[in-house]
Order: sequence, then C-alpha cells, then structure tokens
Amino acid sequence: MKRTFQPNNRKKAKKHGFFARKNTKILKTRRAKGRKLLSR
Repeated sequence: MKRTFQPNNRKKAKKHGFFARKNTKILKTRRAKGRKLLSR
C-alpha cells in the first residue's frame, strides 16, 4: 500500500517558501521597516 503523504519539496516551496511569501503584506512592511532578517 502506498503511503498517503508523498512529500514534494518543489511543491511545498512554491506554496510556502520565501518566494511565495515575498509579495505578501507582512514581508512588504518588514522590508519597508528596513529589517535585516525578513523571514526564517
């Protein structure tokens, strides 16, 4: 039987990675503030 969760790093990164978060409001405000570390 196949396991139900088939991890796919590319898909995960596309949904939740830095570039997915890049154009959200939170990152915009953090960037505007001049923050050194934008996200972990």
